[in-house]
Amino acid sequence: MTLPRIKVLALGGTIATRPDASGAMQMGLGADDLVAAVPALATLAAIDAETVSKVGSHSLGFDHLHALATKIAALDVDGVIVTQGTDTLEETAFLLDLLLDRDIPVIVTAAMRNPALTSPDGPGNLLAAVRVACDPWVRAHARALGVMAVMLDEVYAASDVLKVHPTRLNAFAAPQTGPLAALVEDRVVPLALPVREAITAAHARLAASAGGKAAPVALCWFGLDEPGFMIEALVDHPDRLGYRGAVLGAMGGGHVPERVVPLVERLAALLPTVVSPRAGGGPMLRQTYGGPSSEIALRKAGLIWGGRLHPLKARVLLETCLRAGLSRDIIAEVFDAFG
Repeated sequence: MTLPRIKVLALGGTIATRPDASGAMQMGLGADDLVAAVPALATLAAIDAETVSKVGSHSLGFDHLHALATKIAALDVDGVIVTQGTDTLEETAFLLDLLLDRDIPVIVTAAMRNPALTSPDGPGNLLAAVRVACDPWVRAHARALGVMAVMLDEVYAASDVLKVHPTRLNAFAAPQTGPLAALVEDRVVPLALPVREAITAAHARLAASAGGKAAPVALCWFGLDEPGFMIEALVDHPDRLGYRGAVLGAMGGGHVPERVVPLVERLAALLPTVVSPRAGGGPMLRQTYGGPSSEIALRKAGLIWGGRLHPLKARVLLETCLRAGLSRDIIAEVFDAFG
């Protein structure tokens, strides 16, 4: 029997750390090391391992991930596993999902416990990711599933996965939808297919983002009694501090403090500005509340509605749209598809 050909691309992260002389964990392990730690992989797939980088995911950039997507798009394999740190896993997975449209499984995985701890989860997560990539149901539905994240024996859609705790082993979840599949014994148990119309519609629009110029996007989170000084700085600075767009983590169903409404409206007139729920995701209101800081007023003022996207993912999508050179109207259409 011919085993599936699985490419493992290692970027670094906790899964690839080892202790230095002081006991502090440092980047050091490569893809071959990760694969060698899981002998059972050889029974599932023909593994080809490649070390792409050895950095913490907090230091990855959009350019790194665009280059990674280009590499994945050109691979002649049956599945791809990307290992990286957990700090930005949800953003990496979502960006790859926006950039890739392949009919093979593409999976991002990582570790919460470093290799020096008792029961590190990296080897188990890598084994689970390869098992998912080799599974007949997953392979048959690869395009419908899109890019996936596999952590702690659960499979998540890239659009929905979030890191919901900074340190716990069960740090990842998809609060809006739940997992797509679960691993039990040596089986992958399907649970759901994701709703992907918005991603599918975005693919054609975003094709030009490959090789495009970086487009920094500011992320501003609104809390109680926020005075708006950061937004004021963006509005008043001649080059907008270098930013080409902004995402606002808004309150409730899409609200901001009344005192900052004039600033927010000025910002939206200068830069594509997306409103996303600071609650972490879920479709926002569109036409319920009135008043100057309501969703009705903000939408009329030209704010782009982020739909169900978490602010972190709204920022990824906006940067990708700007990198592709999309106009404000087209950007609004892309976001509108997310609800």
